[in-house]
Amino acid sequence: MKADRLAGALGIAGMVAGVLSVVPVLEEPDYRALIPAHESQIIIGAIFQFVMIPAYAGFALCLYPALRAENAALAPGFLGFRLIAATFHFTGVILLPLFLVPGQEHAAGLELLRTARDLVNHVALILALGLGDLLLFAMLHRSRLVPRWLSAWGFLGTAAAMLASLLVLSRVTGVVTPLYLTMNAPLALQSLVLAIRLLTRGLTRGASR
Repeated sequence: MKADRLAGALGIAGMVAGVLSVVPVLEEPDYRALIPAHESQIIIGAIFQFVMIPAYAGFALCLYPALRAENAALAPGFLGFRLIAATFHFTGVILLPLFLVPGQEHAAGLELLRTARDLVNHVALILALGLGDLLLFAMLHRSRLVPRWLSAWGFLGTAAAMLASLLVLSRVTGVVTPLYLTMNAPLALQSLVLAIRLLTRGLTRGASR
């Protein structure tokens, strides 16, 4: 139960850190000219993205013993994808301070850097998390450690989030657009509900409601 509650706390901490890691200035059309006046945004964003690494990895580590007891085949995959995602998180942390190095005359370099960060944070990272989450919700649904409606919600939310990342990769949409945010909203809300349940009730065998 302590591990479940810690997982819930880490889940919420990761979500809060994710919100605080957003760097609004980089989404502005004239971001190159605005960077010098908003360096603190970039530094704060890097700090909170770094906080997401132990939060997301710790969530998986806390749940791993219980999940492995239920499914020794899928549990390592879930943990492995979380660790891969942690690597992408760390890459995102490294990329952010680089925006403070080039001068405004290196417009092409900054645009390439922003594109690379978007691909890391909103494609590679989300796909790695998504593949792991699909394994997680498969285990939770089969074992009924949480209500099945919550697992089904997770499946659908994860599928929508992964599809949004593929749309970003194919340049159908951007990373801060109504379409992208709408497609990610179901998983964000489900993650909050799951974290609250872990905090209050933990994993419960035979959960049906």
